Amino acid sequence: MSQLSTADVSVVIPCYQCADTIERAVQSVAAQTMQPAEVILVEDCSGDQTLETLYALQRRYREGWIKVIGQVENRGPGEARNVGWEIASHRYIAFLDADDSWHPQKIEIQYSWMCRHPELALTGHESRQLEDDEALFNTKNFDLNKALFNFVSKNQLLWSNRFPTRSVMLRRDLDARFLKGKYHSEDYLLWLTIVCSGRSIAKCPLVLAYFYKDPFGSGGLSKQLWNMQKGQIDTYTRVWKMGGVSLLKYLFLILWSGARFVRRLIITRLRVLGF
Repeated sequence: MSQLSTADVSVVIPCYQCADTIERAVQSVAAQTMQPAEVILVEDCSGDQTLETLYALQRRYREGWIKVIGQVENRGPGEARNVGWEIASHRYIAFLDADDSWHPQKIEIQYSWMCRHPELALTGHESRQLEDDEALFNTKNFDLNKALFNFVSKNQLLWSNRFPTRSVMLRRDLDARFLKGKYHSEDYLLWLTIVCSGRSIAKCPLVLAYFYKDPFGSGGLSKQLWNMQKGQIDTYTRVWKMGGVSLLKYLFLILWSGARFVRRLIITRLRVLGF
């Protein structure tokens, strides 16, 4: 464990109808080898028992460590993260979704690297899928001296979103935010906005986060895939209009995105058929 017991990090978790999974997410934050300074749970007007569950979790941990914010209307995960971002009081913000979890060394590895490289605006890392009943903390410890990050260029990010939100830690003082009213690919748009502004970003190849649902949507729903695809097209269009890419590259990106959409659609159809 690092000599530093607390990281100058605010954890922001948007919460919507997550009473069954939020305890696992918070537990993975509490189990960090370097504790974040605060955890902000933004309840996005779930209409069920989620808010009560969050308050119950808050009472389990030391006073003041968990902050619970209740929204009066549902605005989606992007705007919920923005609310937590505005409330956060620490140098860095780490995002986690309510149905995901972290490796115990996630904060220590990522925060330590960003402190040593203050020019970085954003970092991320790899993640992998776990089964719901798989032991969360049955994970190997990483050698901190081998936890290296590689810079990610704008072109690399344009061809693929390399930063699932569960992996991202960024500087709180950034001006950009998740776009209001955007429900799909809102995270990708923010990362691209940051890198198009000239800021540096990097990624660690270590698996420091976990997810539990199929990446293309449970049940292989074509409508959900199509909504994701429209969100990505909208993201590329906004990046082009802000001057982040040329018209020619924008057209290539749309074609590339379409090819990947067809691939995802085939994969989900085969999954439904039992292949």
